[in-house]
Amino acid sequence: MNGAIGIIALDLDGTLLTSDKRLSGRNRAALARAAAAGAHIVPTTGRFFDMMPAEVRDLEFVRYAITVNGAEVFDRATGEAVVREEIPLADALGLMELLDRHDVVYDCYRGGWGWMTGALRDKAAGYATDEHYLSMIREFRRPVPELKAHLRATAAEGDVQKVMLFARNDDRAAAVGELRGVAGEIAAQFPGVKVTSSTWNNLEINAAAADKGGALRRLAGLLGMTLAECMAFGDGMNDLSMVKAAGLGVAMANACEEVKRAAKWIAPSNDDDGVAKGVEKWMFSE
Repeated sequence: MNGAIGIIALDLDGTLLTSDKRLSGRNRAALARAAAAGAHIVPTTGRFFDMMPAEVRDLEFVRYAITVNGAEVFDRATGEAVVREEIPLADALGLMELLDRHDVVYDCYRGGWGWMTGALRDKAAGYATDEHYLSMIREFRRPVPELKAHLRATAAEGDVQKVMLFARNDDRAAAVGELRGVAGEIAAQFPGVKVTSSTWNNLEINAAAADKGGALRRLAGLLGMTLAECMAFGDGMNDLSMVKAAGLGVAMANACEEVKRAAKWIAPSNDDDGVAKGVEKWMFSE
């Protein structure tokens, strides 16, 4: 990479965090060193800001975070979003009506929190990919009697940041087929949104203008930088746009093949301090 690295954008699950969802000491130390050298350390996630693990969210050198798959860039110093790309409420309601015809559970992010029909939340154990996703649903989805009715009744609170859904977790082939059909219907009926995924049996729906790559570009511009000065680490399909966009796009060894093909460098896995080794190589090696 030519020139200084001014922004290091980092996906969390499967990238910065280990498989048991920890921030390793070596990764933390490498990021602290990069921050001391002048780089902005920017977590990027499908979660909203307060849903990020505290050991990442509370790092003293983190000011900005790309959240909700790029629907928002959050400024921790002000507590406000500096970038916002949301799904219009009418489209979000239409998406949910479509999902009601399928064997999935779904929720949405709105106003920096998760919302979910209580009956769907109650049966999430049969749909969430694993205990990690299940615990996230239980902790960060506020149950309401019926989600669409709640959104209509609180329309003055604005649009929707993301709609997320899970297919059943007991038959992988059936789940993949179900999600392929759902994604096709969404593409045909809702051109104003885009669909990505972060695990094998989920889909994440954002406004078409919302992705991690676009949010990275806009943040770089706000900071007076270009994408050429950005380094981005990722592993999943919702990281693809920023791995492609960054001047130095990095895929983890455990990344999906499409992300690896788009990357300029392959780092060791998330369980082998791949982020630290990438930062050390590209920022500090002679």
